[in-house]
Amino acid sequence: MARDRGFVCSECGAGHPKWSGRCDACGAWNTLVEDAAAARPRQPARGRLLQPTDLATAEPPPPRTEAGVAELDRVLGGGLVPASALLLGGDPGIGKSTLLLQAAARFARNGLRVLYVSGEESAAQVQIRAARLGLTESPVRLLAHAGLRDVLATLEEERPHLAIIDSIQTMWLDSVDSAPGSVSQVRACAHELTMLAKSRGVSVVMVGHVTKEGALAGPRVVEHMADTVLYFEGDRGHQFRILRAVKNRFGPADEIGVFEMTGRGLVEVRNPSALFLAERGTPAPGSVVFAGIEGTRPILCEIQALVAPAAPGSARRSVVGWDGGRLAMLLAVLDARAGLSFGGLDVYLNVAGGLRITEPAADLAVAMALVSAQAQRALEPHEVVFGEISLSGAVRPVAQTENRLKEAAKLGFTSAILPVLPKRAAGSGLRLREIPDLVSAIRLHLGQT
Repeated sequence: MARDRGFVCSECGAGHPKWSGRCDACGAWNTLVEDAAAARPRQPARGRLLQPTDLATAEPPPPRTEAGVAELDRVLGGGLVPASALLLGGDPGIGKSTLLLQAAARFARNGLRVLYVSGEESAAQVQIRAARLGLTESPVRLLAHAGLRDVLATLEEERPHLAIIDSIQTMWLDSVDSAPGSVSQVRACAHELTMLAKSRGVSVVMVGHVTKEGALAGPRVVEHMADTVLYFEGDRGHQFRILRAVKNRFGPADEIGVFEMTGRGLVEVRNPSALFLAERGTPAPGSVVFAGIEGTRPILCEIQALVAPAAPGSARRSVVGWDGGRLAMLLAVLDARAGLSFGGLDVYLNVAGGLRITEPAADLAVAMALVSAQAQRALEPHEVVFGEISLSGAVRPVAQTENRLKEAAKLGFTSAILPVLPKRAAGSGLRLREIPDLVSAIRLHLGQT
């Protein structure tokens, strides 16, 4: 008999033979819960022989169905793939259900049979949202139920092309003796839905809750089961929403789609750069335009920095839309390599529009924003900045330089501060100010030789 694992961590899903106060795998405290999964006997019977193939065998690309929403199709890699399992996570109230209901209506109008399963809301609540979005005439089948066994039986009978489960934390399986939302229930329900997708050719979209740190709640094995993992990001104080693919077996990862939340639901944004810079106005000290790359598309956004005197012994570092650890590193580099100390100053950094930047190419733009804020001197009004900064203070080249410059030129920018290029960038038409290190960038900004 295979022995039961005993206890599992509700944060990471790691198994433990006995209870303890701290998880050995992730270090979280008081997260071990009893795993009531039944022990299963080993099957000693010999399996059937399989026929392996080779790497040279050409497989046809998977068929896809486009939703007709360019931003959604871009993130999915070109459309929805049959028999695929997708996991969508995001903060409460960010618009996950609105996005999926609109997507379900689009797919249904394109000929797919769609079943929307809501475990969190009643059918009347979903119908009210559909009426607000103008989707009541869409041929989407609706089911409000949380019992997975009944949901699976309904899916077997209905045979939809697409099933949306909102959400996986509310589903419960009667064969698992634990509460809905527990590690055992989430793992078992996700496994059953994934197996259904593969065996019946149904595309399944599972909505997942997120923790206060922004990661998907439940065991990490759920993310490994899914073919595609999407995050719906944004600040509820802004109208912009970002759909980001962090894993995609059928397309590029780190691709993003940009939407705008309106009274009639989510509207796709065809030119995100123009939207992020629409309210920039006259450049002020601490304001820098960064030419970034998200997935395969260039996006320009504004990075804002504010430096103010701090109370003795209590300097603050506040960051929105960027990595706080990388900000601390840049402040140390500015101090050690350029002689600019921010020790007695409060530093506030913000990426305008609710966008979150993860690539290191934003280092130079952040550094220039900090220098500009401290010197109270604005950059040129039509200038973009990008480049990675090393601990030595050198500015390193970044990928897709030409695409960044072309996007900047398309939006009317005339110059760029960037790393030294190994070869001349073609077709940009911008005045390029190449700098080898951080000190040179500061001197260039302050007008020193």
